[in-house]
Formats: sequence, structure tokens, C-alpha cells
Amino acid sequence: MELIYRINKPGNIRATVIAMHCLAWLVILLLPYLLSPTYSANTDPNAQAFSILNTLTAVFWVITFYLTVFVFVEKFIYPKKYALFSLVMLVLFAVIMCGHYFLYRSLIHSHPFDLVACFEYRLPAFLLTAASGVAYKMIIDRNHQETVDHEKKEQNLKTELSFLRSQISPHFIFNILHSMLAMARSKNDQLEPTILKLSGLMQYMLYETGEEKVSLKDELEYLQNYIELQEQRFGNNVSINVKMNNISDEHEIEPMLLIPFVENAFKHGVGMIEEPFIDIELCLKKNILHFDVVNKFNPLHNEVKDKTSGIGLSNVTRRLNLLYHGKHNLLINNNGNLFHASLQITLN
Repeated sequence: MELIYRINKPGNIRATVIAMHCLAWLVILLLPYLLSPTYSANTDPNAQAFSILNTLTAVFWVITFYLTVFVFVEKFIYPKKYALFSLVMLVLFAVIMCGHYFLYRSLIHSHPFDLVACFEYRLPAFLLTAASGVAYKMIIDRNHQETVDHEKKEQNLKTELSFLRSQISPHFIFNILHSMLAMARSKNDQLEPTILKLSGLMQYMLYETGEEKVSLKDELEYLQNYIELQEQRFGNNVSINVKMNNISDEHEIEPMLLIPFVENAFKHGVGMIEEPFIDIELCLKKNILHFDVVNKFNPLHNEVKDKTSGIGLSNVTRRLNLLYHGKHNLLINNNGNLFHASLQITLN
């Protein structure tokens, strides 16, 4: 119910809503006097009594409005018990008429009570008040539901993004550990600096990627460190060409967004391939990030290399749709011997 909803709102908002309601009803009650400033000066000796009668009767409309808002809509309109709602409103109007009759008899003594005239005069006001209550309640509930749905959507989005990111990170670590294992087996002197570099990467992943956005320069430094680790692993067996130009500190990007393309290139661009190569090019032109990764691969040995293969690219595609909808363009081309991923993102 709306009453519960309001109680759960912050105190200052609740006070504002109450003040607005009081002001609205005050204007409604004073409207006859504002429109007829000479009303109280009427020569009719019962003018003041009629004025008091109308003001007291208006209290019935206040009661009708809030009964409709807090009780009747929830009990009858939403469950679609329209016949019962009509019966309840008929009884309520009869009670109001009785209350008006007793007020009239108490305040007006020189004029007889005209039931038909009273009915014709009070019924439109009653119906308007009830209809206003129904409309107000349904609008408030709709706005509240839209707010709740929006919050749920945002929460689901955050949960999904967190899930996608958590899938990418272990996959990356898995590949780096395999690189270190190869170094350890070959007793490579670069193992110790590799461990230190991996430590720096882990620090970035644990403490920086929790933010919604990170500096593009920091993200590219992370990417560069990953590439250097892979270069240490493969040495001269793979031709790796990297170009990164026009990078500034003022742009931000979603963390861990570019690494899956590079991971995919190293995963499928090495092995049983003649003269393998991986070309990585990145530049920034007028707030548009251009990122291209090209690698050679052998279609005859393009089998799934492990159970997590393909997770990176599918996840990054989903993240791009969630975070840069309408602000990115991703093209993936596979011509049989070359795999080319081209990404353009409009950055803030």
C-alpha cells in the first residue's frame, strides 16, 4: 500500500509529501471564498451558516479521497472487484449524505432540507473525489513500481557485469600461470621478474577493476604487461607487433574490456601454425578508441583447447552491449587463415 511506501521513504520526503497534500486541500477548501470574495457579505443571514456547512462537508471529500487511496483501490480495484467497489462507494455516499443532513439541520434552521437538490449538488463532487483518489493511487503505485523495476534492473546489471568480469579474470590468470609453468620448466631467468609483474597485474585486478571505470592509460599499461608476459613465454616463436598511439589520461574505460581479444589471439594464434604472428594496434581519434587484433591460425587445429575457451569473447561482447549500447562497433572476421577483431568505442 502507498501508506507503507511512504513510511519507508526518508523523513524529509515524507514531510514534503504531507505538506503538499495539506496545501492542496487548503486551496480546495478556500477556493469558493477566493472566487467569491463578497460571499461572506451576502445579505442572507444564513450565508455564514452555509459557508460553514460547505467547509465541514468538504471534510467528507478529504475522508473519501484517502479511503479510496489507502483502502478501496487496494481492496477492490486491483483485485477487479468492481461491483463490490461500487456497492462500498454507494454506502459511503449514503453515509456522507446522512452526515451532511445532520450538519444541515444543526446549522440551518430557516430553510428546509431539500434531498433532491442536495443529491444533485453533492454527487458530482463525490464522484470527482473518488475518481481523483483512484487516479492518484494508480499513478503513485505505477511510479513506485517503475522505480523498483529500475533499481532491480540496475542491480541485475551490476550482478551480471560482476559475474562476467569474474569469468574473465580467472581465465586470464589460468593462461599466465601456464606461461610461468613453461618458464619454470625451461629454467628461464625471467621467471622472477615475471612473478613480480604478475603480482602487479593481480594488484590491478583486485584493487582497480572494482571501479565502474578506470583510466584508459592504466588499462593499457595492464594490457601491455600481459603482452610482455606472453612475449617472455613464446620468445621468437611468435611475431608480436604492438602499436599504441595517442593515449591520454583524460579518458576512462570499463576495466578488463580489451584483454579478452588479446587472450583469444594468444590462445588460438600459436601452436601448430606456420610462421604465427599477432598484430595489436590501438589509437584514440576524437574520443573514439580504435582497437584491432589480428592473428594467424590453423583452421585444421582450431579445436577447443580447454573448457574455458571462448568465454572471453562471448563475455566481452555481452559487456559491450550492456555498457556501450549504441556507442560501439565490433566486427569479427574469420577468413580461414586470419582472425581479425576490430572494435571502436566512443569514450567520454
